[in-house]
Amino acid sequence: MVITNLDVSIQSLKEYTLRMIEKCQDSVDLSVEYMIKKDMKSTKKVIRQDDDIDVLREYIRDRSIELMALKQPLARDLRYIYALCDISTELERIGDYAANICRESLEIGEEPFIKELIDIPIMKEICCEMLKDLWVALKDDNANLAYEIAQKDSEIDILYERVRQDCLQVMHNDPDKNINQGMRLVFIGRYLERIGDHVTNICEKIIYAKNGEMIEIG
Repeated sequence: MVITNLDVSIQSLKEYTLRMIEKCQDSVDLSVEYMIKKDMKSTKKVIRQDDDIDVLREYIRDRSIELMALKQPLARDLRYIYALCDISTELERIGDYAANICRESLEIGEEPFIKELIDIPIMKEICCEMLKDLWVALKDDNANLAYEIAQKDSEIDILYERVRQDCLQVMHNDPDKNINQGMRLVFIGRYLERIGDHVTNICEKIIYAKNGEMIEIG
């Protein structure tokens, strides 16, 4: 098999995308961990880490455009570059949602949680597991694994609905005391639910890059 300069460039682009997945997984994990611990200082650091994700997104986008313009790739190579560029956009949104979780956490601050946090940490664990497996799926161009990962998104959807209903009940019981934090916890659940959606979108793009088949999962 002949390795061309284009092959090397695509592999480099892929490695930057894998690094982006790692950073997103770390941000999602720490955003909820520090919220539970009420570690405000570390929470602020996670928000600043979103800049690193944004920089990677810009690099992948610019490098993708450059490769398509200068190398004029065909067929699978063109499809792969296009997919990586799209994946970086989805990952950038995941980074934004992790930062949003941190911002809501800072607004809650040191006040005690109005309810025991059970489902939000579980949602976070599933999101991180999906991102961890996503790294493997992209690294190995494993379309079957990508499809399996996307199936987990339904678990996150179910948990989010439970978070929403539980928070609404607590807010209803004592609106004056609970409504502000209750809404913030609903937002945090919603951000995790959206992270699952973006991981699913990435899975679809991995399948497209591998098989040339554009499918919608879920």
